[in-house]
Amino acid sequence: MKNSIFIWIIKLIAVVILLQTLYFKFTAAEESVFIFSTLGIEPFGRIGSGIVELIACILIVIPRTTLLGALLGLGTMAGALVSHLLILGVEVKNDGGTLFILAIITFLCCLILIYNQKHKISDLMKFKM
Repeated sequence: MKNSIFIWIIKLIAVVILLQTLYFKFTAAEESVFIFSTLGIEPFGRIGSGIVELIACILIVIPRTTLLGALLGLGTMAGALVSHLLILGVEVKNDGGTLFILAIITFLCCLILIYNQKHKISDLMKFKM
């Protein structure tokens, strides 16, 4: 029971962080446009990553698809972290590193979810028709 509550808290943390960034991506907020312009993938990267993050959120909260959503979230956050470390820097537009920290938290939450569902990884390799 305690493990179940812990996992739901981890799911909610990841989903809340991912969802709150969608507003900025989908409304073309100045900071989002700056980030994706700096990466050279504005607007398609901004909108595309927003769609992927929305799908990850939906998959994470559905118990049957949590593993898939966590893998999608982990991959997306890995891209964000690499972008911060190699191109953007930890601090973007004087945010004090907030976006970087949120990406780390989401990455870690997705890792925990993947570890918790590791027994299902082999099922992803089976294609049933």
